[in-house]
Amino acid sequence: MNTLPLGELSLDVFLREYWQKKPLLIRNALPDCQSPVTGDELAGLACEEGVESRLIIRDAVGERWELQHGPFSEETFHALPDTHWTLLVQAVDHWVSDAATFLQQFNFVPSWRMDDLMISYASDKGGVGPHYDNYDVFLVQVGGRRQWEIGGLYDECSPRRSDTPVTILSDWEPEQRWILDPGDMLYVPPRVGHSGMAVGDGCMTCSVGFRAPSHREILQEFSDYVGRQISEEVRFADPDLVPQTNPGQMTAEALQAVHRILCRYLDDRDMLAEWFGRFMTVPKYQEEETDVDTERLEDVRAYASARRLLTRNEGSRFAFQEHGREIWLFVDGRRYICQKAQADLVKKLCAELTIDLGATPQTEDTLHLLVDLLNHGSLYLHD
Repeated sequence: MNTLPLGELSLDVFLREYWQKKPLLIRNALPDCQSPVTGDELAGLACEEGVESRLIIRDAVGERWELQHGPFSEETFHALPDTHWTLLVQAVDHWVSDAATFLQQFNFVPSWRMDDLMISYASDKGGVGPHYDNYDVFLVQVGGRRQWEIGGLYDECSPRRSDTPVTILSDWEPEQRWILDPGDMLYVPPRVGHSGMAVGDGCMTCSVGFRAPSHREILQEFSDYVGRQISEEVRFADPDLVPQTNPGQMTAEALQAVHRILCRYLDDRDMLAEWFGRFMTVPKYQEEETDVDTERLEDVRAYASARRLLTRNEGSRFAFQEHGREIWLFVDGRRYICQKAQADLVKKLCAELTIDLGATPQTEDTLHLLVDLLNHGSLYLHD
């Protein structure tokens, strides 16, 4: 399988000239590609509890739109009209191993920036209307045909239709138009308007989306994290207080004292690094904590002797940072402080979906790390 779906374009050129700058159409980016799921399998996923799915139905002239949220039933699909509807299923890579493998082709972007793989199935003329996203997206045609229109930069101030249950740009002026066949791919940067419509039945599109936390979210989450680390007894102080003419004045010295407090925590690079690693690896869908099996160590030794394989949970997120003689592994919001001797294992866990347990050094630290990852469900035994 091609691991760099950029056609004849080099990665350096793509990142320098297109990434977060302008759209790009690549014909036959993924030759002979197939959808990780069939249309029937996608519909089956949409009937499952815990799977995020939507149905968008519109009339022939685009005046009336209907939005339904899953889980759905077989009767829902039997009652659909012949045309003008789209099924969208979020995070298919969390439930289907082939979908997780499909995402590996986009690891030329840091994997901790990856959000999920959404797959849509549309009948003839099905679509979600002109809109924009606040994140980068690769749109890969994996079945049937779809017409894409793109054009213009939009933001939260851009006019929207107020009479629809989905976000649709009202002042939409497409600048370019293409029909994509299976294997073709369209890259769309953040805030670029785009609109897709199925051309014929059986239209399936894989949407590879990326995480782009807002500045507001970053500030809120970091301040909440810092606040949980600090005692209530660490407080504002002004031991150098001097008399002032008006007791209601907030002096420059007082504001400077507050500034020093904020900078004290922002300048703590280790705290910032730990927060960011935890924050960016929190799973898209939080699962309930499982009981920790403290006697699992011998099982892992036996698996290693039998050269069994360990596979990353499709919904888990892995990332690492290098800190001097240590390497920090972040998994699903947790931090593991590992030594340089474990660097190869840590990097392999972050880069590959499956690892050979028999080829892993059988040190106590390594075994305890793997046991903890198994106990938390971030890894599982591959059969």
